[in-house]
Amino acid sequence: MKTFFGNGSGSNFGKIVGMDRFDSGRSLSPLRQAEAYWTALLTGDGVPMRSQIDPRGLENILEYTFILERIAPGLARFRLAGSHLNNLAGMEVRGMPLTAFFEPDARTEITDVLEQVFTGPSIAELGLISPGNLGRARMQARMILLPLKSDLGDVSRVLGVMVSDGAVGTTPRRFTISDHQMRAASDVQAPQPKAPETVDGFAEDQADFKRPGSHLRLVVSRDD
Repeated sequence: MKTFFGNGSGSNFGKIVGMDRFDSGRSLSPLRQAEAYWTALLTGDGVPMRSQIDPRGLENILEYTFILERIAPGLARFRLAGSHLNNLAGMEVRGMPLTAFFEPDARTEITDVLEQVFTGPSIAELGLISPGNLGRARMQARMILLPLKSDLGDVSRVLGVMVSDGAVGTTPRRFTISDHQMRAASDVQAPQPKAPETVDGFAEDQADFKRPGSHLRLVVSRDD
């Protein structure tokens, strides 16, 4: 899984994040870690490039992580996906559309959300529910979608994380959307470089430069 994303450049991961949890205690920190990593890659040029995503910066959450590629308005397919998503689907999800994880009556909403992520560009966070029935219990999940630029400079990729809480049971698991929040990517501030610190008590005042006085004189010899 360490070569999950291929080669990339720029790994600025390392922020301290909060430990949000599901009702039953499952940590949601993979979403917070992915968002902190994405934020650390922000520059004045807007959202990060897909080529900047380095798997070493996401090493401890790769099983929950995925990359989407936009294929049409409101539609995107998995380019890469971690083992947790494959377990939920009961199969390899690479090449499948994101809508495959959703119940038919939720697909219009996820399509609208996804289009806002690309066109905003925006960050989306969703609460998901997979109903329980014979062979599987009710399941909660959370998903975050973070926009990325392709090598051409268009916002047509997504860095995403999906974490579920509960036994997978019979697959595939499909979800409805219980809630979602959108934030404009432009509202997220890029990290500012720290100014060098000064330590009081060690700096000395600079003395004014004074030109030294003349210590030489001209001697003229009048000997024939």
